[in-house]
Amino acid sequence: MVEDSELKQPIEANLVREMILAQFPQWRDLEIFNVAHSGWDNRSFRLGQNMLVRLPSAARYVAQVEKEQHWLPYLAPKLPFQIPKPIAKGEPCSNYPWPWSIYGWIEGEVAAKSKIEDQWDFARDLAQFLVALQNIDTHGAPAPGAHNFYRGGDLRVYDNETRAAVQVLKSRINTGAALHVWNEALSTQWQRPPVWVHGDVSDGNLLVRNGKLAAVIDFGSTAVGDPACDLYPAWTFFSDDARAAFRSAFPLDTATWNRGRGWALWKALITLADPMCTKHSAGWAEKIVSNVLADEWSE
Repeated sequence: MVEDSELKQPIEANLVREMILAQFPQWRDLEIFNVAHSGWDNRSFRLGQNMLVRLPSAARYVAQVEKEQHWLPYLAPKLPFQIPKPIAKGEPCSNYPWPWSIYGWIEGEVAAKSKIEDQWDFARDLAQFLVALQNIDTHGAPAPGAHNFYRGGDLRVYDNETRAAVQVLKSRINTGAALHVWNEALSTQWQRPPVWVHGDVSDGNLLVRNGKLAAVIDFGSTAVGDPACDLYPAWTFFSDDARAAFRSAFPLDTATWNRGRGWALWKALITLADPMCTKHSAGWAEKIVSNVLADEWSE
């Protein structure tokens, strides 16, 4: 499979224009321009006023295209908030080796605390969305795997990586507390039937309109399995009070919340231990580690 480093040209508006002209000439006159938050797994561009083009940025993200094309129309009518609507699927071409997608444009701003009218309401709305997602029939749905980086799967996949990060950070964090949280997360597994998970409930994938949750986007990491991975925003986005509101809206046991805390800790630790970590990312990761450990010792 071709790697992103082997792309013949950068994923930019000119490339998108070439592919629209070749594959969707009916939209050849529509303007193509960058969006404020283009993404990492995919690069996104606005197509006219009503569409969005998304192209995988590397081979490891390609499986997400077909998955979203197939499952998003099935999930959408069963959910209380808007999700992306596939309009067309693009094919590989001489200058771009993978399938790609065109979606309907969704109005909204990326979630930020400063843009949210009431964080408690936002927490409850997000929980409502995730509970609805978990209640959708899973027949034929994809299990966790490499296609979604094992979100919804066994957290032990990241055990070696997490312990290595703790060692790297031994002078910066409370390693005893971190390992306690991690071991507690690994001590149980989801014992009920698998449920739908989004897999990447980060603030960048939550859209806000008029101060309220409007849409949840980017289902590239979706699968069916353990919902613990979707509890991630409890420690990455919400304040203590909003976290309590978020938690109270789920019919989930303490063990599942412990695994959710493990998912949040894993992501923060590997970010902080990365030698390429920026000052901004380090600040974010340190805050998450602090939230996770404080939540542990306050119980």
